[in-house]
Amino acid sequence: MTVIETDKKYIANTYARYPVTLVSGHGAVAVDENGKEYIDMGSGIGVNIFGYCDKEWADAVAQQLNTIQHTSNLYYTTPGAELAKILCEKSGMKKCFFGNSGAEANECAIKTARKYSLDKYNNPDRNVIVTLNQSFHGRTLATLTATGQDTFHTTFGPFPEGFAYAPANDFEKLKEICNGNVCAIMMEIVQGEGGVIALDKNFIKKVYDFCKESDILLIVDEVQTGNGRTGKMYAYQNFDIMPDIVSTAKGIAGGLPMGVCMFGEKTADTLTPGSHGSTYGMNPAVAAGALSVVKRLDDEFLNGVVKKSEYIKARLSECKNVKSVSGMGLMLGIETTKDSKAIVSKCIERGVLPLTAKTKIRLLPPLNISDEELKKAMDIITEVIEE
Repeated sequence: MTVIETDKKYIANTYARYPVTLVSGHGAVAVDENGKEYIDMGSGIGVNIFGYCDKEWADAVAQQLNTIQHTSNLYYTTPGAELAKILCEKSGMKKCFFGNSGAEANECAIKTARKYSLDKYNNPDRNVIVTLNQSFHGRTLATLTATGQDTFHTTFGPFPEGFAYAPANDFEKLKEICNGNVCAIMMEIVQGEGGVIALDKNFIKKVYDFCKESDILLIVDEVQTGNGRTGKMYAYQNFDIMPDIVSTAKGIAGGLPMGVCMFGEKTADTLTPGSHGSTYGMNPAVAAGALSVVKRLDDEFLNGVVKKSEYIKARLSECKNVKSVSGMGLMLGIETTKDSKAIVSKCIERGVLPLTAKTKIRLLPPLNISDEELKKAMDIITEVIEE
């Protein structure tokens, strides 16, 4: 049996995979079982932010695997403590909780917001989290309910209570929803799965000010936008705001599973011993990999992300059949006059791996993709779009 045949027989049919079996990779280039090379413009949906098999990352993980690969959170370990310190320094947050995925980080954010509210107001009904239409926050029952897309709410019921939804960029309607039972507002600065849609700057500022005035916690979901993806360490740093809770995952550990929930001044001490936990959270080997990634996300490197973003936008501005380009940094959505899935399939045939988001082509290349590789990928993408 081929790999594809074995997969179809033994793995749950939850993914609409492309007919490509990847077996190796280096940097921005992946290689399939036939030796064909592809420039990966999706980086594992924003996970491999330093590409495939980055040497510094691999060496850090290997060294830790040969030192101590796992211990329970009943004990202290060096990589997790060092990682938490540097994340707080780079984000402005005060403390971290480590899990394994974006959904788990968002679950932690939801739990923390509700506990903060109950601890302070002693009102069990003050538990509603408001999210935005077209948002995406995960696939657990709670984070699926938090996701502001009706299409995700037709199966798996009954869904948890305590969520409400507001239109993105409509502050007055969001404010109407925020009665005395709302404890937090959760939003993505750029809605990734919802179509790579960046929120309006004025809307973000109004929500931030409203939350401060009302003691409603502001949760920013940086699962996809975080760790340098938008040209800042975190997307909210492109605006003059400081959230109360920040969740992140995907690219932080360079290809290993990690989710982080970070707490600001208000929420730093909300979680107490026994109130939350994760068996594999803060795994030393994963934390060592994350340290090797996060340490390199300095201002000079992030300025390079912005320049690459500008190059992609400039190329697309000259491309016929392109209706619009949305997003920030190296998280971009391309709306064309053609079918996005058909475009992606043709790009794959020609050696480039883009993604889709709703009706758009989505680009999430490794942040360190070379100028030469980026030009070659954009030559193929624009060529396919223009056909």
